[in-house]
Amino acid sequence: MRLILLGPPGAGKGTQATFIKEKFNIPQISTGDMLRAAVAAGTPLGLEAKKVMDAGGLVSDDIIIGLVKDRLKQPDCAKGYLFDGFPRTIPQADAMKEAGVAIDYVLEIDVPDEAIVERMSGRRVHQPSGRTYHVKFNPPKVEGKDDVTGEALIQRDDDKEDTVKKRLAVYHNQTEVLVDYYNKWAQSGQPGAPKYRKISGVGPVDTIRDNAFAALSK
Repeated sequence: MRLILLGPPGAGKGTQATFIKEKFNIPQISTGDMLRAAVAAGTPLGLEAKKVMDAGGLVSDDIIIGLVKDRLKQPDCAKGYLFDGFPRTIPQADAMKEAGVAIDYVLEIDVPDEAIVERMSGRRVHQPSGRTYHVKFNPPKVEGKDDVTGEALIQRDDDKEDTVKKRLAVYHNQTEVLVDYYNKWAQSGQPGAPKYRKISGVGPVDTIRDNAFAALSK
């Protein structure tokens, strides 16, 4: 099972990635994790990436694709792999295709913007323990207070409505084009084209998980 998960920030990709990883016994490939590991290991690509990062630059697609290819040679990728948060742009998707990175499925988790804003802006966190609440879906017993300690809950900067809307705008401008890109490729009938599946990311987590598993078995 070799797949790419697509969807806006806050769509629940991370949660579903965990279920898919466990079911198919495959690793989740995160470019951030790969970069950190390559830098820590001092690999040639890691050293190159470190130079760019130390200078405050963005690591090029060439380096990222090189890291992906290295990562996919590792034994835990023998049964497949799951990309979450990559590729983010058409040049990255093209580079993956040119590098011959095999993909069986592209799974899109679709959630409307207003649902994401409500989902993320309603989150509240007890920082010391990491316990999370939601003002609407999982409220604390006492408004604004942690159930266990009674300490104040905070809203993380990432969850503030303006920040969520900015992240969604970036997704729509840069990454949403991949929905069309992979859809067209899936329908092209070309050899090596992945299957494209779309499920709703709204509703109970277990239902979304079951729908994801069903989509990946067709």
